Amino acid sequence: MKIAILGSAHPLRGGLAAFNERLALQLQQQGHEVIIYSFSLQYPSVLFPGKTQFTDEPAPAGITIRTVVNSVNPLNWWKTGKRMNREKFDLVIVKYWLPFMGPAFGTILRQAKKNKHTRVLCIIDNIIPHEKRTGDEQFTRYFIKAVDAFVTMSRDVLKDVKTFTEKPAFFTPHPIYDSYNEPVSKQDACEKLKLDPAKKYMLFFGFIREYKGLDLLLEAMADERIRAAGIELIAAGEYYDKAVEANNNSIVEKHQLQNVVHLRTDFIPNSEVRYYFSAADLVVQPYKHATQSGITQIAYHFEKPMVVTNVGGLAEVVPDGKVGFIAEPNPTSIADAILKFFEPDSIPNLHENILNEKKKYTWETFTGVMMGAVFGK
Repeated sequence: MKIAILGSAHPLRGGLAAFNERLALQLQQQGHEVIIYSFSLQYPSVLFPGKTQFTDEPAPAGITIRTVVNSVNPLNWWKTGKRMNREKFDLVIVKYWLPFMGPAFGTILRQAKKNKHTRVLCIIDNIIPHEKRTGDEQFTRYFIKAVDAFVTMSRDVLKDVKTFTEKPAFFTPHPIYDSYNEPVSKQDACEKLKLDPAKKYMLFFGFIREYKGLDLLLEAMADERIRAAGIELIAAGEYYDKAVEANNNSIVEKHQLQNVVHLRTDFIPNSEVRYYFSAADLVVQPYKHATQSGITQIAYHFEKPMVVTNVGGLAEVVPDGKVGFIAEPNPTSIADAILKFFEPDSIPNLHENILNEKKKYTWETFTGVMMGAVFGK
């Protein structure tokens, strides 16, 4: 088929671009012709909370990316949609994560579908955003009217979608993020990161936002049992909120955690991701609320055990007592789960269990559900 992916791609950075690029490669391997329609302007700088939207890394090989979509220019939406209409794609795939994108995506898709041939599939990260703003529901309802079918990566989001529409909607878990190179030894990773390989490390990874609960994990780090066990924390990711950064820094200072918490709060380029996961003994996701998380699938790629909180779809893909432990979203429960993990032989056959779970999250399975959702096959 001739397929367009509408959404973020190189030179934009982050998980959205990584997902779209990996999906494009998978579809091409299956014999489809794929073009990504990415953003010339994704967010106005005043709305972007990070330091930069762009990466210095080279473009992914073998993918056609058209940098054409302006998220705030209605004339551009009409023009881009008309261009897609003329190309007569069999399928347009769009990832939806933020109502802000609803007007642009909704308009582009309406124009693209006027050829009476193109079908539209939406992969929904969140239909109800983590941080709510005026107009969210109206923007989302405008967008979903242009979509033929939906795929969600958590059952909670599937339930949310069904409150908005009766169109076909299906759940399939987030596939493995396997585009971050192979792991290295803990020794080599720690040498790269200037850490002591003899120590026990937990990893918090990804953009740092309030709902991701790094503050809960920092409070857990203040637990005397964690201190006594000699467990340290690597927090790697860029802050998206100055107030959150200030609060977390105050927790570190209050509990004098400077020697056991290693803050690496710049954006982590793709080429360096493997060092952080390879240095860690355990990946912790202390989210206060969530849908699904791509961090889980990076952890599976690097075959790392996890502690996650019992929110959203996190527990769906981290079986308690098999590949890690489930905690409640509070510091004591998180500390309990961490300590339980570091007890000797706390999880029998841990690595074998991780390998077995990892097999469930292939891109072949994911794209099979996608095609079934939109074409009924």
